Amino acid sequence: MALCTSAAAPAAADGGRNTAKPTIVLVHGAFADASSWNGVVERLQRRGYTVIAPANPLRGLYNDSTYIASVLDSIKGPIVLVGHSYGGSLISSAAEGNPRVKSLVYVSALMPDVGENGMSLSARFPSPLGTATKAVPYRADGGISGTDLYLKPDRLHQVFAADLPESTTRIMAVTQRPVATTAFSEKAKAAAWKHIPSWFLVAKQDRAINPVQERFEAKRAGSHTVEIDSSHVAMISHPEAVTDLVLQAATAAASARPELPATGSTHDARTETALTGIAAASLIAGAGTILLGRRLRRPVP
Repeated sequence: MALCTSAAAPAAADGGRNTAKPTIVLVHGAFADASSWNGVVERLQRRGYTVIAPANPLRGLYNDSTYIASVLDSIKGPIVLVGHSYGGSLISSAAEGNPRVKSLVYVSALMPDVGENGMSLSARFPSPLGTATKAVPYRADGGISGTDLYLKPDRLHQVFAADLPESTTRIMAVTQRPVATTAFSEKAKAAAWKHIPSWFLVAKQDRAINPVQERFEAKRAGSHTVEIDSSHVAMISHPEAVTDLVLQAATAAASARPELPATGSTHDARTETALTGIAAASLIAGAGTILLGRRLRRPVP
């Protein structure tokens, strides 16, 4: 699915405070398409949020972040920007200079600083992903050529989605979208998380991005952090937890822009859920997920 949207409930006023619900933009990662967000989209729609899940071109950091920034330019009002895996690199760049982006949410994601890229972070924090991909040259019109990366079908379940049924991951392996190597080699020119409040979901069983890397990124950014027992594809295997974290960011964006915390804070899922209940709403959601078609949609409890 290239683009997923829903209509929002009318904005409400509360004592002069801005309580309009933000638009939530969900950016998928490598080897994936927007349907990987299906379970999260359904839950956010039921709560009256406008949701957009654009198609990530997966052609390189500069190209893709420019494209996502153009999507943001088409949106009126406050925005909560969510990125999974490689999508985290994109939201860090695309949000730069856009005052309507009030919150950033990272789901088992890349979160580079200026001058960093996916390759430099993975070299510092190795994971099994490095040996789980295969390179395939590609050509395009106009003399354009490059190299695409695919996940090896026999490694996908173990590295990316160990908490999903193998019958599901076999389909994901066949339907995955490749990502150009420039997605991980181009260096970040912006790091919007330095001045926009952020939330981070650490997937403790992630074998695509090292969980130690995820904790490092979240602490460096001062992100509001939650950890759950999940594979890399938390938005598929744990859509409720991801939705809850997105709602925390959305609630903060709708009421008042929060200050960046002085340091990162890590909680287990129980603690985070308790804090979410007090706050009123609850928890969030590209190096890569896998394409998940409409047939893989999970029923909403």
